[in-house]
Amino acid sequence: MLRITELRLPLDHAESALRPAIVSRLGISDADLTAFTVFKRSYDARKKTAIVLIYTIDCELASPEAEARLLAQFAADPHIRPTPDTRYQFVGHAPADFHAAERPRPIVIGFGPCGIFAALILAQMGLRPIVLERGKEVRQRTKDTWGLWRQSVLNPESNVQFGEGGAGTFSDGKLWSQISDPRHLTRKVLTEFVKAGAPEEILYVAKPHIGTFRLVSMVEKMRADIEALGGEIRFQQHVTDVLIEGKEGARHIRGVQLASGETLRADHVVLALGHSARDTFTMLHERGVFMEAKPFSIGYRIEHPQSVIDRARFGPNAGNPILGAADYKLVHHASNGRAVYSFCMCPGGTVVAATSEPNRVVTNGMSQYSRNERNANAGIVVGISPQDYRQDGQTEGPVSPLDGMAFQRFWESRAYELGEGGYMAPGALVGDFIKRQRSSVLGKVEPSYKPGVHLTDLAQKGLGSLPEYCLDAIREALPAFEKQIKGFSMPDAVLTGVETRTSSPLRITRGRDYQSLNVKGLYPAGEGAGYAGGIMSAGVDGIEVAEALGADVLGVDAPSVKGAKPSKGGMA
Repeated sequence: MLRITELRLPLDHAESALRPAIVSRLGISDADLTAFTVFKRSYDARKKTAIVLIYTIDCELASPEAEARLLAQFAADPHIRPTPDTRYQFVGHAPADFHAAERPRPIVIGFGPCGIFAALILAQMGLRPIVLERGKEVRQRTKDTWGLWRQSVLNPESNVQFGEGGAGTFSDGKLWSQISDPRHLTRKVLTEFVKAGAPEEILYVAKPHIGTFRLVSMVEKMRADIEALGGEIRFQQHVTDVLIEGKEGARHIRGVQLASGETLRADHVVLALGHSARDTFTMLHERGVFMEAKPFSIGYRIEHPQSVIDRARFGPNAGNPILGAADYKLVHHASNGRAVYSFCMCPGGTVVAATSEPNRVVTNGMSQYSRNERNANAGIVVGISPQDYRQDGQTEGPVSPLDGMAFQRFWESRAYELGEGGYMAPGALVGDFIKRQRSSVLGKVEPSYKPGVHLTDLAQKGLGSLPEYCLDAIREALPAFEKQIKGFSMPDAVLTGVETRTSSPLRITRGRDYQSLNVKGLYPAGEGAGYAGGIMSAGVDGIEVAEALGADVLGVDAPSVKGAKPSKGGMA
C-alpha cells in the first residue's frame, strides 16, 4: 500500500468526492484504485471563510507492480510514500510453563492510563501482573466523586485523582499528544481503546476525544481483558512501603507493603502513581529512591461561552458538525519573564473539583463526548521553576523534590479559604481581575464548577490566590490572548481558582533501561514520575515500561527506546 498525505478538500465536500481526488492526485484510472482508507483527517481553519479538510489516505492498488511504478514516479514527492507498518510487535511472550517455577509476579502500582497499559501489555505477554490501586473501581469512584461535586463530601481515597482510570477518567478524554512516536505506539493505544468500545473515529480524526461517560465503560472492559489474560486488579490497596535490599549502588526492589499490613514479594514493580500521590512520593523519598524537583505550572480555569470560541475560530463555519466545538492553544511571554499558556482546553465542558486532600481546592476541566455544554474552559497557567517554590530560603543548590508539593498545598489551602469553605472555589470576572478589583455579581457567563464559585478578589493584598508574579503575568496575558481569540478577555468571562496539578512537581528519575537510577527492578512511569502528560503519552509510557520490564523478565532484547527522556506535557 502507499500513503498520500496533505490531500486537501473543501470543508463542505461530498463524501463521494474523496475517491476522485485520490485518483487525480495519483494520476491513475479509477479502476487502478482497489481500495482506500482514511488514516487521518484534520482541518486548516486559518482562513475562516474557506476552511479545508486535510487527509492522510492509505491506498491499495490493483497490483504490486502498479504501486512500485507510482512510488518510483513520485520518488521526489514527500507526500506520496509507502504506508508504514503500524502493527504492534511484542518484545516476547512467556512460555507455557513460565509460571510453574512460582517466580514473583510483576506489580503495577496505580491503574490510570499508564498503569492500565503497563498491565495490559504485561498480561498480553503472559506475565500475569498484579495491579494495586488505592482507589475504588470506576463506578463506585464516580459516585464518590459526585459526592464532592454535589454534596461537598470528599473521600481522600476515591476522587478525581485516585481510583480506576486515574485522573484522565474525569477529563475531556483527549487522545492526542505531541510526543515523538517512531514505533507507532499511539496507534496501539487507540486500537485498544476501540476494542474497549471507543468510537472508531478516534483512529483517524486529528484530535480525537472520548469524554468521561464513555471512558467509564472502556476502563471496565480493559480491566476484564487484563483479568482474562491472568492479570489481577486489586482495588483499595494502598501501598505504604517498598522493600528494598542491598547497599548503595546495588539496591533492588523486593516487594511492597500495603496499608492492611500485607506484604507482596516482587522483583519488578511499576510506579504508575499519578501526579497526586503525595504520601507515596514522601515514602519513596524517605526510602532513598532517587528523585528530583521539576518545573510545573499553576493558574486558574477560565470559562467563556462556547459560541464565542466557535465564532472566533471558525467564523461563518461555526457549528459545522465536522469541526465540532472549537478549541484553542495560546501562549504569551509576559514582560516579567513568565510564560503564560492555555492548558487542557475543554470545549463544551465543565470545570470540576479535583482535590484529593481535605480543606484544599483544586480545579480541572472535563468534557463529555458530545462537548455540548454551554461553556468552554481551559487552564490559564504560568510556568514556575524549582527555584520559585524551594522551601529552605536559599538561592543556590538543589531543591528538595518534596518542595513542589508543599508549594501546591499552600495555594490549594489558600483557595479553600478564599472560597469560604465547603470546597467552594474562589472566582472573579475577567474584567474585574484585570482592573484589580473584587467581583460580586456574575455577568453573562455562569460558572460550571461544583460545589460552586464564591466571587471575590483573586489578587487581594496579603491574601492573593497565587504568587504576585503569576497574577501580573496572567493579567497581562488575557488582553494579549484577545488578539488571537476575539472575546477572550470579555469582562464577563470567569476565572476560577486554583489550577495547581498540571503535572507532577517531581521526577522519579530513571535510566534508559526505564529503571530507577538507584533501585533496580523499580520502574517509574507516567505522569507521577514526570514522564508523561495526558492520556496518550501516559499510555505510551506504560507500554514502553512494560516492554522494558518484560524484556528483563524474559531475558530478551528490549526495543530501542527513549527511556531517560521526560515528557514536557501536563495533565489533560
